[in-house]
Amino acid sequence: MKRIAILGSTGSIGKQTLDIVRMHPDKFAAEILVAGTNIDLLELQAREFKPNIVVIGDESKWAELKKRLESLPIKVYAGAKAIEEVVTLDCVDIVLAAMVGFAGLRPTLAAIKAHKPIALANKETLVVAGQLVMQQAAMNQVPILPVDSEHSAIFQCLNGERHLTPKTIILTASGGPFRGWTRAQLENVTPAQALKHPNWNMGAKVTIDSASLMNKGLESIEARWLFSCPPSKIKIVVHPQSIIHSMVEFEDNSVKAQMGMPDMRLPIQYALTYPDRIACPAAPLDFAAHSNLTFEYPDRAVFQNLQIAFDAMEKGGNVPCAMNAANEVAVKAFLEERVSFVGMSDVIRTVMAKTPFVADPSLDDYMQCDAECRKIAEEAILAKL
Repeated sequence: MKRIAILGSTGSIGKQTLDIVRMHPDKFAAEILVAGTNIDLLELQAREFKPNIVVIGDESKWAELKKRLESLPIKVYAGAKAIEEVVTLDCVDIVLAAMVGFAGLRPTLAAIKAHKPIALANKETLVVAGQLVMQQAAMNQVPILPVDSEHSAIFQCLNGERHLTPKTIILTASGGPFRGWTRAQLENVTPAQALKHPNWNMGAKVTIDSASLMNKGLESIEARWLFSCPPSKIKIVVHPQSIIHSMVEFEDNSVKAQMGMPDMRLPIQYALTYPDRIACPAAPLDFAAHSNLTFEYPDRAVFQNLQIAFDAMEKGGNVPCAMNAANEVAVKAFLEERVSFVGMSDVIRTVMAKTPFVADPSLDDYMQCDAECRKIAEEAILAKL
């Protein structure tokens, strides 16, 4: 029985993780459930899975959640500090880190220092502080098991090949709902249009990032740290069918690819069971039904966020942190219709240009950079109104 702390249990990844727990109650237990604000769903999850602890990030909702669960033997906590503390408890065997955005960094670091294996779905943790996180993981001998479908695919392709240095890591992208659109067409994109992803069912923030291709930029930075790969060896290929989840090219020009239906439960489960494989609720791949697999390169002049992310990765230091903070603010503003779809790129560039460069940031540097860049982003958005 593997006891899981699920950070972000009410989000898309968290809910799909609980699907796996539900299917394999003899193998997994939802020991700790953590949510940001959604106490309604958190209450339902707590009643079904009977965790030892639940934590609500929004402290103003603690009393209500406590009252709702008072008939159950479940400990109820609230706030960011509580999240950092519960992941270190002896009752936790693995931490599924699926909190959205920068908020996932500190709990992940706390879990690593407590020697807890990390099933990592929060890509921003490595985007913001990849060098620090991987250093801590190595120092504490903690495995970082990727949950993103692309990074899970690369991880699987490298199994048995760890003694070799890949020639290229190839991340596949669906292209999102606006594949083939021009920059002019993107000018008037609405949040409703951007939220209609053709293949994946994801949370709002990740879906908008996918539509702008920022998600693929964030994944590239994440891959740079997960697989110790320089930016020059990371490529993006648009694969609209989302059947091949990513690939690795070796020095002999052979390529290994991991394939499967677009279902996040497969990479989530693989991270939880590695190195074993067990039955999964994901549907099997029917090759006859998916006989047309196509590939193309993304247009970085149209989808400028992808180039912005690669530029940030090349510069390093605190620049990816600044980019991520600006992007989180810009996505929120776009969803609230305070900035246009293409205007998000302008906000991110403005923030990166105004941020003092720190070559080797500490955790405090990252925290300060994130806070300051969010203020600059908000100011840039207000200036455009």
